[in-house]
Amino acid sequence: MPIRKPPFPRILVNNVSCMRNAQTVIRNINASVHDGSALVLTGSNGSGKTTFLRMLAGFSRPSAGEILWNGHDITSAGVFQQYKLQLNWLSLKDAIKDKLTVLENVQWFELLEGKDGKKSLPAIELMGLGRLANDKARMLSMGQRKRLQLARLLAIDRPIWLLDEPSVALDAEGVHLLEYIIAEHRKKGGIVFVATHLPIEIEDAMNLRLPQRFPRRKTFVDLVH
Repeated sequence: MPIRKPPFPRILVNNVSCMRNAQTVIRNINASVHDGSALVLTGSNGSGKTTFLRMLAGFSRPSAGEILWNGHDITSAGVFQQYKLQLNWLSLKDAIKDKLTVLENVQWFELLEGKDGKKSLPAIELMGLGRLANDKARMLSMGQRKRLQLARLLAIDRPIWLLDEPSVALDAEGVHLLEYIIAEHRKKGGIVFVATHLPIEIEDAMNLRLPQRFPRRKTFVDLVH
């Protein structure tokens, strides 16, 4: 009986490093991520968590190594055009339009996907914002704004989630909802990358703690102070 080869990882991070302002931010990171997997990034402020997510999104290039999607370098022009359509990005900048309603804020992104907008209201209701669907977004608290961001993830429904501090501003119920939608997304084969300094329960997640950034070299200005 022939031996089955293990499936090739959907995303392969191969010996990736990143430099910024002549300083190493990330050094020699490796990870193999398959469908249904989750990778949790932790580390102190400035350790490179957001930088790593930005490289995964293709917003910036590694200074060394490569990130492969389906075996292809995501920074290649033809590959990136397909790869970016797989990504859902959630950052601390919420991109919420205060003059639009809660529902319109989600529908707008869904319509940009060429969809009919019918997933928006169920997504809002799941995130506990149903009663606020027709209220202007400017009325939302910080925690409600984060729930609105998460509702957009559900409505847009792309397979790879890149979540930068997704639990910030959420109350305990909101964190449980976050953990629930991550689990459900993974059951469908979705992939989740989470950068966080707060505890989030994610079953069978791979954990990658980024070391503190290497201290920068002292300059003349440092020496004279």
